[in-house]
Amino acid sequence: RRISEVIVTDGTDLMTLVWFNIPYMKSRYKVGTRLLVTGVVSEFNRRKSMAHPDVEPWEGEGTEGYDADIIGRYQLPERMRLMTVVKIVTEATQKFSDYLIDGVPEEMRKRHGLLPLRDAVKIIHNPASVPEDEIGIADMENGSWLPIKSVAMDELFIMELGLLLKRRKIIKSLGRSFNLPGTLIDKFIKNLPFSLTTAQTRTLNEITHDMRSFQTTHRLLQGDVGSGKTVVAILAALLAVEDGAQAAFMAPTEILSEQHFRNLSGRLNKIGVSSALLTSSVKGSNREAVLMGIKTGETNIIFGTHALIQEGVEFSDLGFVVVDEQHRFGVLQRGALKEKGKRPEVLVMTATPIPRTLALTVYGDLDISVIDELPPGRKPITTLLFGEDQRKIAYDTILGELKKGRQAYIVYPLVEESETLNLKNATEMAEKLTSIFAGFSVKLITGRMKGEEKEEIMGGFTRGEIDLLVATTVVEVGVDVPNATVMVVEHAERFGLSQLHQWRGRVGRGGDESYCILISDYRVSDDAKKRLEVMQKTTDGFVIAEEDLKIRGPGEFMGTRQSGIPAFRAADLIRDYDTLLIAREEAELLIDKDPMLNDPAHRGTKQVLLSRFEGRLSLMDIG
Repeated sequence: RRISEVIVTDGTDLMTLVWFNIPYMKSRYKVGTRLLVTGVVSEFNRRKSMAHPDVEPWEGEGTEGYDADIIGRYQLPERMRLMTVVKIVTEATQKFSDYLIDGVPEEMRKRHGLLPLRDAVKIIHNPASVPEDEIGIADMENGSWLPIKSVAMDELFIMELGLLLKRRKIIKSLGRSFNLPGTLIDKFIKNLPFSLTTAQTRTLNEITHDMRSFQTTHRLLQGDVGSGKTVVAILAALLAVEDGAQAAFMAPTEILSEQHFRNLSGRLNKIGVSSALLTSSVKGSNREAVLMGIKTGETNIIFGTHALIQEGVEFSDLGFVVVDEQHRFGVLQRGALKEKGKRPEVLVMTATPIPRTLALTVYGDLDISVIDELPPGRKPITTLLFGEDQRKIAYDTILGELKKGRQAYIVYPLVEESETLNLKNATEMAEKLTSIFAGFSVKLITGRMKGEEKEEIMGGFTRGEIDLLVATTVVEVGVDVPNATVMVVEHAERFGLSQLHQWRGRVGRGGDESYCILISDYRVSDDAKKRLEVMQKTTDGFVIAEEDLKIRGPGEFMGTRQSGIPAFRAADLIRDYDTLLIAREEAELLIDKDPMLNDPAHRGTKQVLLSRFEGRLSLMDIG
């Protein structure tokens, strides 16, 4: 390779700037030219060097009011030089930082030894303005440097204050009271072929306690894959039905809502509770009959998808709403279902456990119930990571299980062959697998199929008529076939942790030893490699959620654009967890003392709260 080198000095030492295969670089720089050079410094042949650095002309000894020995790192707009950004930022902080209003009240700031916001911002953008012994690069990185900590506390405190104020409003708003003995709940439990776990009983009591009070129920039920959330939700719904109200159970996919209906309608019928299914596949006279039953109140519990929030769906008295896999619905969709009733109680559920940091932020205005144990008899699922060259071992594992009378899934990222992506697809592979597993029933299911066709295939798999189900992402949530013991995910590096964890949760539901085989390309990104390693290390959904948050960051993890949480500039939800706890504690103290923030000492806090959250707070009472 052709190497271009330029020697530079700052007056204390020499350093080599290195470029590979860019021969014209040497001719750009003349002896005596002053430069600003930015990059990663390494050592080669006992001399400092910097490969492919950012270089720009140094136009002077520094900018006005700015000591050029230390320069902030900024994300540069396209074609803009670092020193141009530095100048703009320096001028902005000099002119306007004194106008910044503190969200943290003065007494709280003094109690925790924090800087006023205007001072913290000035120092962050010009660290050289403070004594050198007060600056630690490690402190800057880990968030413990006082100026950064001060700004982070301001952001976290205002966010927690907004969430708590919203929650207080929800708690104070009148909801419905279903203050009945729970006879239907007892009848349903007696007809179950299993006993509730301690965690299921505890969470059911928490939800029904809310429902019996006059305050609005606003609760999140979270639990790992297969922990039994659906049973708890349906039991809570029966308390509303006993009082003459209707309950709606909204799931993100037709397969999941159909499965809920198929599994529960018979048991509900035994105790005199009528139920119906409403999805886009329910058409004609069947649809008319379902809509009439909902309107007249003859139907007590309605299972469905987005179809439940369409025009033309009128409830007689919707009193209880369950949103399953809530992260798959937008805020406004959840709100639309709530609007179908008169102050209905709301329970949102997720099998993607919420990390503790997000439980205090994105879900900070919700009461949270956690099912933290699996039903007895469940064995840990063995997770194996294979490369393309180990495919035969994966197929042998499937064959061994099929011969025992068990069933298996194989999931692919694509339905059909793609012109741009060199990936295996479900349609083509289903044909190949039919010959590989000759003598066994192999069927394909994809999201493109019509509802009736999907229902027929899933029904056949559930009844054991189909041995190997070749699928796309339609089997991600809720599919419950206890006889299935192998889950193979092709191109596993292309999927997120929560999706992989959901798929793994489709097996091991019957007490038999089960396997999740992840087949991956060896050439994967660092993040993909981390995800696959996490899947191998643990089956604990809460650990996986924490790791997923670390890999993806909070914005990507929850899609904060729809969550109502403002973007952070200094705070980091993972790094600053201890600061977050302090912020929440302080927010609670302030609201207890001055709930309307009418004290003149809290005028700035109120002003910042209203400006920073804008209209977002109004969405938070619908999850």
